[in-house]
Amino acid sequence: MKWLGAAAGGVLTLAATGAAAEGRLGTVLERGSLLCSGHNGSFLGFAEVDDQGKWKGVDIDLCKALAAGLFGKSEGHLEIVPISWAQRWPALQSGDIDVVIKVSGWTQSRDTELNLSYSTPYFIGAFQAMAKAGLGAERIADLDGGSLCVAAGTSTERALATFLETNNIEAELLTFENGDELRNSYYEGRCDAMVEWAPSLAAGRVDAPDGADNHVILPDVIALEAEGIIVPEGDPDWLDVQNWMLSSLWFAEVEGITSENVDEFKANPPSETVAKFLGNTPGYGDRLGLPNDWAYNMIKEVGNFAEIYDRNIGEGSPYGLPRGVNSLYNAGGVFYPFIID
Repeated sequence: MKWLGAAAGGVLTLAATGAAAEGRLGTVLERGSLLCSGHNGSFLGFAEVDDQGKWKGVDIDLCKALAAGLFGKSEGHLEIVPISWAQRWPALQSGDIDVVIKVSGWTQSRDTELNLSYSTPYFIGAFQAMAKAGLGAERIADLDGGSLCVAAGTSTERALATFLETNNIEAELLTFENGDELRNSYYEGRCDAMVEWAPSLAAGRVDAPDGADNHVILPDVIALEAEGIIVPEGDPDWLDVQNWMLSSLWFAEVEGITSENVDEFKANPPSETVAKFLGNTPGYGDRLGLPNDWAYNMIKEVGNFAEIYDRNIGEGSPYGLPRGVNSLYNAGGVFYPFIID
């Protein structure tokens, strides 16, 4: 009852911030909680469960950021719903989840046939293969006649099939719904190589039970995929929230605003733009039907995008994956925040 009271109070506060919200945004605010996609196993670095049984990862932090922006904090207002890759679209369309934040690639069929809308990408991933070092394979072509493990119902599976066909490589594809089953099958020798995108391979190599040195990530890039947040088509207000959430995380990074110093910036903003961004002056939330300090609440809880990346898959994580192309434009990457006016 205490939780319900707190949630109801949060909804009343949000209702007073601007025009009445409609669509999925209105549904979420009225419910008082966000239903966000998780994983049905462990997608290392993006959606995994720690030793205390708590969710963590890049995608989980984005779910937390979204909930914090909507309700002031994620605690008591966020439910991570475990789903498989194939369940993403039915779960979104049925309302079992409100948003898909599950490193999902933007493909033409999904865009045109499934009534989905994509946010601006938040991660660029390369599909590659990791093979047992003992095989001596230097390229995927060296695995001709072998077997490859891949996640079922994913763009990875389709991209791999196209790559094999284009390069006249014969290989048996073993597909798995669950990420843990996929990795364990590879580790146990049921297939010669495992095909995922580079961050997952890097994480899987670190966690290999027989040691990282017994596995090699082959250099072939099967495909590049832009990963975005997915919402139902025809709901522009909800899509706006996703896009401006991502932009806010990048804007904070550009400005040097972190979870540790955000209060200092809010107390003494260096510019009118930062003052608006952190809710000192109105506008940044009103236009979206959110509290004006929604970005402040996000940064306070999860930090900027660099903080999210580093602690989950970057230098502050066991995986140590260089940010590379996923850096901001001013650090050699492709990402940038939108203009706040």
